Amino acid sequence: MTEKSQMDDSTQAEALPEEAANANREGPRASRDLVFWIGIALSLFAALPGLVAWAPQMTDYPSHLAGYKVMLDHGHDPFLTWYFLFHWEWTGNLGVELLMVPLAPLFGLEMAGRIIVILIPALTGLGIVSVSWALRKRVGLGPILAMVTIWSPSLLMGFLNYSLSLAIALFTFALWVQMQGSPWRRVVMIPLGFVVWLCHVSGWGILGVMVFGYEWSRRSNWRDWRPFLAPWPLIFPLLPMLAGMGANSKVTYGRWGVLEYKWGILYKALRSYDYIFDIGTLIAVLLVALAALAVRRIDARLGWAALIMFGLTMAVPRQIFGGDYADYRLSTAALMILLMAVDFRSRVPVWLLAASSLLFVSRTTLTSVVWYRDAQTARQLIKALEYVPEGAKVATAVAIPIRQWFFGPFEHFGSYAVVRRGAMENSNFALPDVHMLSMREQDYSFADPSQRILYASYQRIDLRKFRPALHADYLWYIGNSQPVALPDGAHIVYETDNSFLARMPDAVDLANPANGS
Repeated sequence: MTEKSQMDDSTQAEALPEEAANANREGPRASRDLVFWIGIALSLFAALPGLVAWAPQMTDYPSHLAGYKVMLDHGHDPFLTWYFLFHWEWTGNLGVELLMVPLAPLFGLEMAGRIIVILIPALTGLGIVSVSWALRKRVGLGPILAMVTIWSPSLLMGFLNYSLSLAIALFTFALWVQMQGSPWRRVVMIPLGFVVWLCHVSGWGILGVMVFGYEWSRRSNWRDWRPFLAPWPLIFPLLPMLAGMGANSKVTYGRWGVLEYKWGILYKALRSYDYIFDIGTLIAVLLVALAALAVRRIDARLGWAALIMFGLTMAVPRQIFGGDYADYRLSTAALMILLMAVDFRSRVPVWLLAASSLLFVSRTTLTSVVWYRDAQTARQLIKALEYVPEGAKVATAVAIPIRQWFFGPFEHFGSYAVVRRGAMENSNFALPDVHMLSMREQDYSFADPSQRILYASYQRIDLRKFRPALHADYLWYIGNSQPVALPDGAHIVYETDNSFLARMPDAVDLANPANGS
């Protein structure tokens, strides 16, 4: 990656004369405007999964929805008030929470959440297009390939605040480039830096890396210190962080197998629902990136940021400030930036553009099909709540195979008991000093991950050993492996092919919330 090879933003827009002469031999080439509009169309197509499913089929989504429910209730529901606490903090993890404040009263809680999920992937795609246009005044092969990273593991797991912050960070970086030389850039970037940080601190960090990489590529020599000072308008969110606002001191690389885990998050950078397709897609885009590197067609203005991001993926701990997969988020972001850096300069042959677009379209279509199928299963699962009275205590048990490539959508599905029944339920993100949501009752563990039952293929699930059920009125089991035994005295009141709801023998009458004490 050399800075001299990528100096001119505008002259790269047109094909070189020799490229035009070779057009007849190599086939028709897509015009600059055509590729731009294809990029816009692909960005909008990214919203398809959220449009076809009645509820987002993300792993963590139901628990986030439960948190928004408690956050917006303001003490109106006596059961939610009895079971939960919500301690609001201004911290770098508030993107969707802030959006839900105006949207939920307008559209209702569940529809507002769905609207946000529809918007995030579309905004991410448009952010990719914006960065490419700001840098080169065109959209090339690399940005089209970068679209495959939109439905990342982070988005599929339901890291909504992070995904929103990444989308806004892309737009902010594009504006940084566009305002090059403007005295107003610093004034504009100070509040925008806070906006990205408020959405999620990781997106803010990625923005800083992209800005530094861009400025570093423009340095006059290796001793030029100006790139280190250039991002200073984005530095101000450090002030609340240093003041301890919303900070959690937990930082860890995990208990064991750190190097194996780090390798895992690299080759799982495009993990979704099919192992062969995901690995094949990763290999295909990496081959294009390697080819671009071999012929010196990596735009240094993004290439340096990609290199730094891959380094951070290996260096950053897995858990920071209580949040999990801090490094896994970075691996796919690094791949996105690397692909955006691919710049073959000439206009793209139509067949290559079609093949690149097909990778993204196929990946998004697969996600849409899986979401539609899982949403139909979810319609049957959620009918169990018709048998759950308002304010009941529900212990959810979700059976999860130890080795599973695809992301299971039902790991936090029990949180719908909070959303629709004001129930006390155990799969929520409700740990004090980690989440803003917490349980009033701390004598026993009744929050994520107490709902998980990890099992190998040779193991049998015995729910008599499931401890959260000892504190519940109902046991809600979800999983493809049928348990060999229920807790003593429990009897099933609702059942589907892969779930059942059982009433516990000591279930209380819930005529008023105090009866659950």
